[in-house]
Amino acid sequence: MSGDHPGEDRKRARELGIPLTGEPGPWNAITDVPGVEVGYVTLIDGDDVRTGVTALLPRGRDGVGIPCASGWHSFNGNGEMTGTAWIEESGSLAVPVVITNTYAVGPVHRGVVEWVRANCRGMAPEWLLPVVTETWDGHLNDIHGPAVESRHAAAAIEAAVSGPVEEGCVGGGTGMRCYGFKGGSGTASRVVEYGEDRYTVGVFVQANFGARRELVVAGVPVGRELTGPVEAQPSAAEPDGERPVPPGAGSVIVVVATDAPLLPGQCKALARRVTLGLARTGTTGSHFSGDLFLAFSTANPTALTSTFPEDDGSAPYESMRFVPWGRMDPFYGAVVESVEEAVLNVLTGAHSMTGRAGHHVPALPLEQVTEILAARGAVS
Repeated sequence: MSGDHPGEDRKRARELGIPLTGEPGPWNAITDVPGVEVGYVTLIDGDDVRTGVTALLPRGRDGVGIPCASGWHSFNGNGEMTGTAWIEESGSLAVPVVITNTYAVGPVHRGVVEWVRANCRGMAPEWLLPVVTETWDGHLNDIHGPAVESRHAAAAIEAAVSGPVEEGCVGGGTGMRCYGFKGGSGTASRVVEYGEDRYTVGVFVQANFGARRELVVAGVPVGRELTGPVEAQPSAAEPDGERPVPPGAGSVIVVVATDAPLLPGQCKALARRVTLGLARTGTTGSHFSGDLFLAFSTANPTALTSTFPEDDGSAPYESMRFVPWGRMDPFYGAVVESVEEAVLNVLTGAHSMTGRAGHHVPALPLEQVTEILAARGAVS
């Protein structure tokens, strides 16, 4: 792990006293939604490899193939999320969601197919449309290299578990940047009371977006006031005529999960609200950032099954239970709050990193952030 600094004292946003609204679940993570599992493969080798794979399983490994109502939203389409045409068509998601770097979508896609074929033979063996998505880690990682292989997708799926979720420089987020500081993987959740029921909305973020000057924490524009090291940019003398990446470029992937019973269109509405959560952290949405969001509901497990029909003369029906559209506002609020906190957890959890060609990305200076917030009365 040459050039990395995992020994830095990093904390979650709430541990720093940053005021955040809403009631989180027990782990304050996407895994607070029952059944959801997260797995990582982190690849750090020599000076050039800073990348990995993240797998999110809506119903765990045993539930692959059981559909979830789902919807997706593209805030800015300068990125890739495979399988979205089928999500738009059917409103359903029945496969792992896997996140990696931009140029590793191909081998990871193949790896998901291989894992499903080996482990879920009863799941539509005739065809499969994996959901694989990405952000760009070419500043710290040799993105053109072959570090990510199909077997890493399978390993991330096999590593998926419930419980607390590691954040920062792990999985697909290993080599990412956010607001000019070290970015990566982050998560948060909110509990939503609905009559006598209590549901959970959880989010997972792979954050690689935002310019330093834009960063807002708890309503305070701290990015304008932060001093100290900035990320090292390539010089004009570097091979291949490499140019500096514009501030704000990169991408962000957000996955929203809930156990509340929702229609596919309501899941799409949740995905749209991700944009508002990101905006709370300051981003204005760079043209060079692919911002793609996916939301799913683990309720109604059999309602959206799509398999070849049996030639038995039957004509079955399905039904779905769902929250009325007019009652959706608390769930929208939970998405916005969770996304804001998940991004902050990325920044407060990630450690500084040096990678390809000596490029260095500093960690968000936590002490300086809390001093700025205290001066503005945002923390005690």
